[in-house]
Amino acid sequence: MYDSILARSFSKHEQKKLGYVAIFCCFLIVLSFCTVFKPYLGPLPVLNLRLSIDVSGLKMLIVKDTSTSHLRLKDSTDSQPIEDIIPKKIDEPVCNITERSDFCEINNDIRIDGSSATVYFSSTHEANSSWNIRPYARKYDRVAMSRAKEWSVKSVQQRQLPQCTQNHSIPAIVFSSGGYSGNHFHDFSDILIPLYITSRQFNGEVQFLVTDKHSWWINKFQNVLRNLSNYEIIDIDKEKDIHCFPRGIVGLKRHEKELHIDPSTSPYSIKDFREFIRSSYSLKKATAIKLKDGQNKIKPRLLIISRKRTRTFTNTDKIAEIGRKFGFEVVVTEAESNLSRFAETVNSCDVFLGVHGAGLTNMIFLPEKAVFIQVIPFGGFEWLARTDYEEPSKRMNVRYLEYKIKIEESSLIQQYPIDHQVIKDPSSIGKQGWESI
Repeated sequence: MYDSILARSFSKHEQKKLGYVAIFCCFLIVLSFCTVFKPYLGPLPVLNLRLSIDVSGLKMLIVKDTSTSHLRLKDSTDSQPIEDIIPKKIDEPVCNITERSDFCEINNDIRIDGSSATVYFSSTHEANSSWNIRPYARKYDRVAMSRAKEWSVKSVQQRQLPQCTQNHSIPAIVFSSGGYSGNHFHDFSDILIPLYITSRQFNGEVQFLVTDKHSWWINKFQNVLRNLSNYEIIDIDKEKDIHCFPRGIVGLKRHEKELHIDPSTSPYSIKDFREFIRSSYSLKKATAIKLKDGQNKIKPRLLIISRKRTRTFTNTDKIAEIGRKFGFEVVVTEAESNLSRFAETVNSCDVFLGVHGAGLTNMIFLPEKAVFIQVIPFGGFEWLARTDYEEPSKRMNVRYLEYKIKIEESSLIQQYPIDHQVIKDPSSIGKQGWESI
């Protein structure tokens, strides 16, 4: 019936055109319907849901991890992140609250306001959530953390995001050069190694934003910083602009032990870091000379670190003289402010000798299989000596030796009577705190 009506009213060509118009109108109607109702068609949120699944005989549970912001898939025998199976949404921040350091990794565009020390991002999953972070990687030390500025990481609705005044096309990392910066041991253990762990993945295409900035610290470690980032560092505390980035990390990742990178939780190792340092300072010596009598055409070099204020040798000349008798070329020096020059000095040596202290951190510049000798002062320093230098040196493929000072070798015996607790029970001094030690 319809065909006869259309035949009387329209020609075959006009009928064909009319059919195309009808199809196009239907397409517009469907498109309009999808646009209007799209917000209501997404997957239902999972909130504190426990769901049992049986896959090939394995019973698993999906649970909400309250310590971080991502879901995890748990097996009764093994834990596996759910992101290995279900792709993580790009706007979901990962805020890790650990014993060593706190950091937030936000895989979405962020707005950074230095004047209020606030990082904003928009998220449908963490709306109106916030975290307070001091971006210095020694969380358990109250004194150190009191010297690092506190930052807020806030999730807000899209319309509440501050307007960008400077746009960047690369990720950002916000970290503090406060804390114990200036102490060579803490420079590496608390800042440089964590910064390497956090930023190396970007291969230089990352913007550093430093809070608590010390220009002298930036200058001292410019070789390392320039090798980690291709861009000039921004002193974010002085910025009035709102800086916008496609993603960012606030705080630094740190592993449990001092001067260490755990390869089981990181794609890098302390060996990789040492190679990176060797490259940053153009250090030439990769392996130490084998110390075998009469077989070396070149004398092995012995470096003696001579402190001038505390924990100093009182017989440095005699130590050097004995070293020369054993066939060493002896270098006696104190760690200097020109780190590039001193790194070359350390790297040129085969044996490194010094009293326990921050200057021994320069063992990082030693060639592979060099000998590191730590002189441990009298008075209960053994645990510090072991944690700070013995264990790290062994992980760096450096041969470790130590010499413990006896009381008759210590100048303490000239300052205190023999029955004083400093000499009789030095561990009791340690219980009084670091300043007493």
